[in-house]
Amino acid sequence: MAPTFDATSTAPQLVAALANEIRGKTILTTGVSPGGIGAAFVEAIAIAQPSTLILAGRNAAKVQATADAITKANSGVKIRTLQLDLRSLGAVRAAAAEVLSWNDVSVIDVLVNNAGIMAVDFALTVDGFESQLASNHLGPFLSTNLIMDKISASKSPRVVNVSSDGHRLHPIRFADYNFDNGTLCNKWFAYGQSKTANILTALWLAEKLGPKYGLHAFSLHPGVIGTNLGNHLNWDVEMTGLRDADKTLGNREGWEDFKFKTLEQGAATTVYAAFDPALKAHNGAYLQDCHVADPWTDTVKPWATSSVESERLWKLSEKLVGQEFTY
Repeated sequence: MAPTFDATSTAPQLVAALANEIRGKTILTTGVSPGGIGAAFVEAIAIAQPSTLILAGRNAAKVQATADAITKANSGVKIRTLQLDLRSLGAVRAAAAEVLSWNDVSVIDVLVNNAGIMAVDFALTVDGFESQLASNHLGPFLSTNLIMDKISASKSPRVVNVSSDGHRLHPIRFADYNFDNGTLCNKWFAYGQSKTANILTALWLAEKLGPKYGLHAFSLHPGVIGTNLGNHLNWDVEMTGLRDADKTLGNREGWEDFKFKTLEQGAATTVYAAFDPALKAHNGAYLQDCHVADPWTDTVKPWATSSVESERLWKLSEKLVGQEFTY
């Protein structure tokens, strides 16, 4: 009987159970700075002898620090590093071109879009987009599509988008994704929009590319974890702002205490999403606590699970990045 995992399960526990699914695979993970979920994920799966770990991030020194930690613990694992700044569409295109040029990496079995930012002050990127939408959605959207040839070449391709139950904080603002250039922007609402986008993108990939390429795509909430994602925030102030945002929307989180996870517990659902074979029966699912999220008991907003919304977002995203992807 397959083991049962829950909110207390850790990434190493899942790796031990899913080692046969990890061994020999090439996995590209974004956002692998030390002390984050991405680093905990790649360090955990390295022990199961993947073929290649591709570590991508904006800060080359931090990416290399995680690479060095993996090599020290598992000297036999092949590692490639990739500088990837998701805030810039030009930088994304350059990074994708580099990946496509690697002759020794013909296949990417699993792509984990883990990198992201949270609740930053309003700012427009060089391309003119609200920074959280750009970093958390448009950058990964473009990157994923540009390297799809290597993903679809896998015998069992998967794409994992690390989202959040923070998607509860806003649906997609199709007519005003930049929040009237900041005049209407609440940093938590903007974060919510970007996390909704992560879920909808996984749903579109599953529905459209599942039948064509055998692609499986999932999104997930890792849990509430004290990582460097929130280091810029003064939580004595920002917790009030977050609760006010939830209360405005009538979300139960506005009145409930948050249950925190350890870093290894936070990375567990990413391992589950990336490798559990039983999930193939739930293509496109949004996951939480190592299970398919239940809209009756977990926080799952209907605006993030609509096929209509996923199609609308895909078309908008193609328009914003300036490229259509015909599959």
